[in-house]
Amino acid sequence: MANTSQSLRRAALLVSAVAVLGLTTTACGNGSGTVSSPQTESGTAAPAGGDASADGSGTPVSSSSGSDTATGTDSTSTSSGSSTSTSSSSGVTTSSRCHTSELKAKVGGNDPGAGQENFPIVLTNASGRTCTVRGYPGAAFVNASGTQLGPDPQRESGSTATTVTLKPGQSAWAGLTFSNPEISGAKTATPATLVVTPPDEKDPLKVTWTNGAVPVSGNASSVRLTVFSAGTGA
Repeated sequence: MANTSQSLRRAALLVSAVAVLGLTTTACGNGSGTVSSPQTESGTAAPAGGDASADGSGTPVSSSSGSDTATGTDSTSTSSGSSTSTSSSSGVTTSSRCHTSELKAKVGGNDPGAGQENFPIVLTNASGRTCTVRGYPGAAFVNASGTQLGPDPQRESGSTATTVTLKPGQSAWAGLTFSNPEISGAKTATPATLVVTPPDEKDPLKVTWTNGAVPVSGNASSVRLTVFSAGTGA
């Protein structure tokens, strides 16, 4: 009987050990009997640097495409800079630009210097209203038959355009300059007329040219124009 009691006691201890082992295995498993590794919820952890704008992989997430970066463009500048219209008290938009039909043109006296010939192209407001000019004129030398002599004048680089307001009778001027042909050795021709087109206009004005030969080809033959400024250039 003593041996039988010891055998039963050993069997009971073995059953208890198996039960404990079973409970431990269940606690570490995923329910299927397979042990799984620790799980984390992606996308919630900041990277080592503590950048809260990063994704779950630790790679910084860009907050913009760069379109908000300053480009150096002046956001307050106008699209054309020609100041062609204003709003009246009635709310109706009216043109403020001086039109060809409202202007008279002339060429002022030469102001030579350093081998250069310098003439002011003068536009005067001949209308009964206030208007504006801004920028460069168009210009060309032509002979008596109307044929252009030489290439179109070039715009002087570095000139800054400003809007010039002309009350009736007031004037604005733009510079026309070229190297003295006797010094430069350029080929010359003597124009009959200087054709002048006001800024942003298509119809020209004609001024009799009485200042002799101008360069039309060859060395240093460029004729240059500056933007309009207030006054007559005298």
